[in-house]
Amino acid sequence: MKRVIIAGAAGRMGRRIAAMVNEHKELTVAGGFEMPGNVCVGQDIGSVAGIGPLGVTIADDVHNIIDQGDVIIDFTFHEATMKLARFAAGKGKAMVIGTTGLTQENLAELKELSQKFPCVQSPNMAVGVNVLFKAAAKVAAVLGDAYDIEIVEAHHRMKKDAPSGTALKLGEVVAEAVNRKLEKVGVYSRHGMIGARTDQEIGIQTIRAGDIVGEHTIYFAGAGERIEITHRAHSRDNFAQGAALAAAWVTSQKNGLYTMFDVLGLQDF
Repeated sequence: MKRVIIAGAAGRMGRRIAAMVNEHKELTVAGGFEMPGNVCVGQDIGSVAGIGPLGVTIADDVHNIIDQGDVIIDFTFHEATMKLARFAAGKGKAMVIGTTGLTQENLAELKELSQKFPCVQSPNMAVGVNVLFKAAAKVAAVLGDAYDIEIVEAHHRMKKDAPSGTALKLGEVVAEAVNRKLEKVGVYSRHGMIGARTDQEIGIQTIRAGDIVGEHTIYFAGAGERIEITHRAHSRDNFAQGAALAAAWVTSQKNGLYTMFDVLGLQDF
């Protein structure tokens, strides 16, 4: 069995990750940690997750439990994630990172750190979303410049970053498919007398409301018709299941930075 340590073990994602890891036949929950002072520190991680006691208590410092695990799953906050990645790299411990809001500088550092440990990093671990990335790129490549591309994403009111990492990744893959760079053609807000839409721009718009788990729609709009492709997450279990798959996979890999395309065998799709 491959031993998993869960960062942010008492959080909404941490609890679902614990449940999905516990259900995976190749994995076991070996540890979890939270910030010092969290009310769940010292409690059984399984009880906190609502799946029954697992005999593993939540720690307040990863340094005290790092040797108990083979892989760390982190869906926390980009600053905490990068600090943890540096520590994991120093220990040669595998990581699965689903944290959003990572900057280009963060990603460049992760690539450098991955020379010392195997790491799967993806803004969205759900199987369906990763198929969406590939499908959207193929549609964009076929339709080309004749169709306008727009992306709309919706998440719960507590989400801190915008646009979502998934929407940005979606924008990147379709931009690449039509020989553009998202950093040059991305449009993230529209208000007032903005003039006509340019042919090259890719719009990414954000909704934050209620308890929406996650929705992403990409529009390919041409003269007289449009194609819409939508992915809706009904629960966080999709992300947690993908993270468990990645954890089971990455522990057998050489040092390096991987994506869910590698985990799912979608690189050549």
